[in-house]
Amino acid sequence: MKTLKNHTLIYDNECPMCAMYSKGFTKYGMLDENGREAFTEISVRNKDLVDFHRAKNEIALVDHDKNRVVYGLDSLLLIIGNSFPLLETIARIQPLYWFFKKVYSFVSYNRKQIIPSKKDNTEQSCVPDFNLKYRLIYIAFVMFFSAYVLSLYSGKLGVNLTPNFLRELAVCLGQVLWQTLFLKRYLKDKIWDYLGNMMTVSLIGTLLLIPALFVNITSVFHLIYFGIVVIIMFLEHLRRCRILKLNYIPSISWILFRVAALVIIILTTL
Repeated sequence: MKTLKNHTLIYDNECPMCAMYSKGFTKYGMLDENGREAFTEISVRNKDLVDFHRAKNEIALVDHDKNRVVYGLDSLLLIIGNSFPLLETIARIQPLYWFFKKVYSFVSYNRKQIIPSKKDNTEQSCVPDFNLKYRLIYIAFVMFFSAYVLSLYSGKLGVNLTPNFLRELAVCLGQVLWQTLFLKRYLKDKIWDYLGNMMTVSLIGTLLLIPALFVNITSVFHLIYFGIVVIIMFLEHLRRCRILKLNYIPSISWILFRVAALVIIILTTL
């Protein structure tokens, strides 16, 4: 690897994804050993150069030789391109560059809903701005992905269910609408943070179901496995509500809808 010298990456130390890939840059010699600095521990030297607000949305890379800063996807491409010039050249070709920039923004603006932190409420926290477009895209992505996997899994439950994508999509959409209408007055300005975390809980459950799709055992196994996944999702929902400083109301509402939807689906197929 070719080291990008005299550069410092200002990473979000409360974001496991950011911490992991920034550590990888230093571990494998793409940056100096001290080539990264935690956002919450930013030095005075770097703070004077960095746009503090923009760095919350796009990771900042400080060039100490030129006293300039690049942000977001450009900072990552500069680091990667120093070791792999061809990869940077390809990534900067339109429309690939446009696509990667959108993916970067999608992850960055939703990262606190993907992996929340108890320290996200402090003034010095590296919390991105709320972006309605990317939050809605995230919610829609999880809904369609979950509906697809659930439609495949439903055929393994042995309760006269046949794979039906539209049915599962209606359940996913219903969950979002139910929680929004039921909790909007209670959650107030936290509603979008909650919905993002709720969708991550759905995403976790969906990912846990995928391995069982490749297992051809009895329907009893798949019913039990499905129940275990729901319990894991419920516990994760409770954990995230505690991080958001919410009581049990969202979790009770969430599980009531899940149970009601399952009962209605089963009764209509008898």
